[in-house]
Amino acid sequence: MLLELNETFTQQWHNKDPFNESEKLQGEVFRALEARKTLRFSVQNKSYFIKIHRGVGWFEIIENLIRLRLPVLGAKDEYLAIKQLERLNIDTMCIAGYALKGHNPARQQSFIITEDLINTISLEDFCGSWHIQPPHFKLKYALIQKLAHISRTLHNNGINHRDFYICHFLMDISNGMEHINEQTLKLSLIDLHRAQLRENTPERWRVKDIASLYFSAMNIGLTQRDLFRFMKAYHACSLRDCVVLYGHFWKKVAQQGQKLWRRKQRKGDAI
Repeated sequence: MLLELNETFTQQWHNKDPFNESEKLQGEVFRALEARKTLRFSVQNKSYFIKIHRGVGWFEIIENLIRLRLPVLGAKDEYLAIKQLERLNIDTMCIAGYALKGHNPARQQSFIITEDLINTISLEDFCGSWHIQPPHFKLKYALIQKLAHISRTLHNNGINHRDFYICHFLMDISNGMEHINEQTLKLSLIDLHRAQLRENTPERWRVKDIASLYFSAMNIGLTQRDLFRFMKAYHACSLRDCVVLYGHFWKKVAQQGQKLWRRKQRKGDAI
């Protein structure tokens, strides 16, 4: 069994089975399935999230593989992704606990505890009124540069998110919404349970990530120039080179983003 706990949980669960204790936690349930559970809870007046994985079973594994998807077997991928983001100086969740036991992939049990990112707002909510009330240009420019930098850093270091939407970026507002500016801007990337880590990120997965980001920002009032700014920052080159050298990439991004949009329109809800 692998076990990593911070001082708080080391003391709380001393000489106790961490898996039994994790199942006893009470709080606000965000997801409750047979194989998975996500819960927000408090210990010593501090808020945390726990994701409990109880083993997905062979049926789900086979079903995902048939659909050419890698199944999420447990908390390990999210744990490794958070550690890698920390090494890359990308703000993300802080791990308070992690445990893994079992070798059978269908029955493997695990959990990950992260500190609640309080005093934050999702980028989706922050940008929700931009189409009516555009932000200050310097702030919008800084946000575009920040998102492009995070995207480039992830992909250039073999990481793809697989749920790369603006709702999964949390902006720090601990000093108040009125004090958010290009100097104080801090974004934390969350929900890394589906992230994949490799030596190099294949173009297919780069496209999927950027298309998801593009799709999730379609309604916030971005201009064509804003999109060009992101392209230039993502590739760290001129717009001319973006078109000449990477035009095929951005064509695929646009096609995939529009595909996601049409799917949303058919379903009538968020993806």
